[in-house]
Amino acid sequence: DSLIAEETSLALKKLRRKLKFPDTVEFKFHKSRKEIKIAFLQTCAKYDFKIRAIVVKKENIYSKFLRNSKDSFFNYIVMQVLRNSGKNIKRAKLKFDKRGEKRIRDELRAYLSRELDNKKNNIFSDLKFVDSKQNILIQLADMIAGCIASFHKGKDKELYKLIQTRVEDVWVFK
Repeated sequence: DSLIAEETSLALKKLRRKLKFPDTVEFKFHKSRKEIKIAFLQTCAKYDFKIRAIVVKKENIYSKFLRNSKDSFFNYIVMQVLRNSGKNIKRAKLKFDKRGEKRIRDELRAYLSRELDNKKNNIFSDLKFVDSKQNILIQLADMIAGCIASFHKGKDKELYKLIQTRVEDVWVFK
């Protein structure tokens, strides 16, 4: 829901100002102090969005190709999440951190369209690459992914509890 996304985005921008951070500060899970993580997760958890995540232990990936190609691995995992969403994801507006070169981004777009048969299944209606420094929702994704990863490594259980009501599905990939 784009209204919920806008409301969440605005609340997180207000939090940044409340913390007296410049508008250019990027929230990143692994670079944030614990009290910042708590404030961020408490703020976002107030909004009615759903979290669907996948946890991948890299040692469980047996394909040499996927183990050696970070971009192909990323593309494959994103495709698996979208394919196995139980038809819960339709006409999604996908946004990814604008990392890597244009060719790599174009490969992701083509790969997802082809593998998901998106023209027929209409899983996503838009796919954009945005600068995480300028997009608070990409920062939200980073903070939530970091929180979930930390929880699955046996750490930061209290942080996970802050977002637990928003978690619809966490798939542990085997």
